[in-house]
Amino acid sequence: MNNHIARIQQVIEPLRQEIINHKVYLVINDLDDLKIFMQYHVYAVWDFMSLLKSLQINLTCTTIPWFPVGSANTRYLINEIVAGEESDVDGDGARKSHYEMYLEAMEQCGADTTAIHQFIATLQETKSLAEAYKAADVPKAAQDFVNFTFSVIESNKSHLQSAAFTFGREDLIPNMFISIVGDLNMKFPDQLSLIKYYLDRHIEVDGDHHSHLALNMTAELCGEDEEFWKAAEEVTIASLQQRINLWDGVYQDILSVKV
Repeated sequence: MNNHIARIQQVIEPLRQEIINHKVYLVINDLDDLKIFMQYHVYAVWDFMSLLKSLQINLTCTTIPWFPVGSANTRYLINEIVAGEESDVDGDGARKSHYEMYLEAMEQCGADTTAIHQFIATLQETKSLAEAYKAADVPKAAQDFVNFTFSVIESNKSHLQSAAFTFGREDLIPNMFISIVGDLNMKFPDQLSLIKYYLDRHIEVDGDHHSHLALNMTAELCGEDEEFWKAAEEVTIASLQQRINLWDGVYQDILSVKV
């Protein structure tokens, strides 16, 4: 294994454990709790796609006329990940992005999708995150999470985008959450089969094949540049802290409803 990769993995392990063992999972006890979780998490699912596409734009040619950009290896790595994330197959074999799968899972279980649809519609119209947050009344924790992601995107630095994508997003669904959804699915199979499929697919594709591709992509982009690796470590730590903050927001929201 690349020594720099190993170092980042060692440095971030306490943060990863904090996320994997976050107290939010202890308060997801019923369908209503899960709906709240999903109404926050959907923003992370969406901005993950934005981070992914920013990498594809930077690492490949997406304009006409076409010219070769960067190395063919990084082009392959990002295009392979994009194909899987943007046009995977759902449980019926239909092509869908993981974001579209997640929306369908929300709709099936009765989670409110009004806010995320309003957010997307306003963002498409105004091109302003601030306007979209306001129109959709997006929770502050989700706003902060998306703002951080877009600060990484707007850095226009592929090695930072890749590090945030690779270490901060791809492999953070804990077994505890899978078990919670599995148990709830046994009680409500007609409402949770789609989120169960999404999670199973995420582990199968993102946690295995895509994570290896992403590690290779980050290693290639940082190369032997010590400053790049240092910056990659810093953005990774910040990414994981943002995830903790997002889960803190979900936790507080679920608790407020239970009172």
